Amino acid sequence: MSLLIDPPTWPARGRVWSHLVSDESFDELHEFALGIGLPERGFHRDHYDVPADLYDRVVVAGAIAVSSRELVSRLKKAGLRRRRAPR
Repeated sequence: MSLLIDPPTWPARGRVWSHLVSDESFDELHEFALGIGLPERGFHRDHYDVPADLYDRVVVAGAIAVSSRELVSRLKKAGLRRRRAPR
């Protein structure tokens, strides 16, 4: 079981965000997110968006802090990367 979170460096909607993923399964990811109170609307294809003010709480709850590059690499290696459909 590995839940991973990258640094809060992604600006959107007036806030800065991190991404929370699992390199094991989406079930594990959803269970963890539910347990720490992340709303379902925060899930996008293969990750949850996590606002910067919740970053420390997510790490204390058990997510491993990694770089954005490592997060994507491990997501791909696990076969869980879901890219946006081409327009």
